[in-house]
Amino acid sequence: MRNFLSIQDLTHTELRGLVERTLDFKAGKGRPLLQGKTVALVFQKPSTRTRVSFEVAVTQLGGHPTYLGWNDLQLGRGETIADTARVLSKYVDAVVMRLFRHTDLLEFARHSNVPVINALTDLEHPCQILADLVTLREHFGRLKGLKVAWVGDGNNVCNSLILACALLGMEVSLAIPEGFEPKLLPKAQELARERGSKVQLLRDPTEAVKEADAIYTDVFVSMGQEAEAERRKKIFYPRYQVNEELLSRCKPETVVMHCQPWRIGEEISEGVAYSERCLAFKQAENRLHSSKAVFEFCFSPVSQAF
Repeated sequence: MRNFLSIQDLTHTELRGLVERTLDFKAGKGRPLLQGKTVALVFQKPSTRTRVSFEVAVTQLGGHPTYLGWNDLQLGRGETIADTARVLSKYVDAVVMRLFRHTDLLEFARHSNVPVINALTDLEHPCQILADLVTLREHFGRLKGLKVAWVGDGNNVCNSLILACALLGMEVSLAIPEGFEPKLLPKAQELARERGSKVQLLRDPTEAVKEADAIYTDVFVSMGQEAEAERRKKIFYPRYQVNEELLSRCKPETVVMHCQPWRIGEEISEGVAYSERCLAFKQAENRLHSSKAVFEFCFSPVSQAF
């Protein structure tokens, strides 16, 4: 048994194996590894892709998903996270959590006797990035040596992306305004040096996307940041929008990525979002199959490497 909490916890071999096993599951080569098991989905934040992909994945793997909103539990009335973890461990075989605070996820995992999966926190979104790596692997046939440009806010998705790319020998260039840098940038740069890749922080989107194979963006205002919405929009828009003008500075084969939901006309233009060069809906599709690979990882013996 093991948890899936952060890209930081994975080895190069494990992450690469998760990508390849996702492709196996997508090709129908999986097995009903959750037969007779129940998985709790504890969601403090609403979702479309994350909730549906995990519920369907559990069902297709032979298990039973139980959705629990934060206020459906005694957590909403003040029960401690530790006690909730102790109780849920008596009932279910794994817990998928989508929370505001990463510290709450770690607290729950410390007191859980079953695998805990990070389905998003304020620090990381590792399940999303696994699906994104699979999407790039499908599109380009490889990962090592690719260059990804991130344009926008250095948020939780960005944190997981730069860690994963560094671990797999991919180059990342970041076009992020001052004060919005990803918290895990130093760790990603350390990993990049160890793996012979590069993660560099830039300010100018035009500079960042040069020679990029993929441009990744996300909303300027994430859930929980609504009070900062106007200030953020003034900083990010229009300079950090991924649009036709920015794409014209790239290679003809450069693709665009977005984890969705998006705000058309803000971080991405409508023409780019719904163009053939945007892989967002393929990324969403791969969330289902990558979820299956994560479950296999969590229920495999700790000593087993992919």
